[in-house]
Amino acid sequence: MTNLKVHAPAPVDLEGDLASLRGDCARMVPHWAAPDRITSLPVSPSLIHGVTVPPKSARLLDSMSDYGD
Repeated sequence: MTNLKVHAPAPVDLEGDLASLRGDCARMVPHWAAPDRITSLPVSPSLIHGVTVPPKSARLLDSMSDYGD
C-alpha cells in the first residue's frame, strides 16, 4: 500500500498582502496549462431545451432587483 502524504512546499500565510498573493500565483504559473484556442461549434436548435428552475429559486430571483437598486 502506498502512503500518500500531502504537505505544502511553503507555509500558508492567511494574513498575506497582495504582493504575497501575486508571488504565490507566479510560483503556480508553471503548473497551469491553458488551451491554445477553443473554438465553439454551432448547436442545433433542436438540442436546445428550456431551463427548469425550482419554485423556491424562482421566487428568490423574482424578488431580486434587476439592476441592484
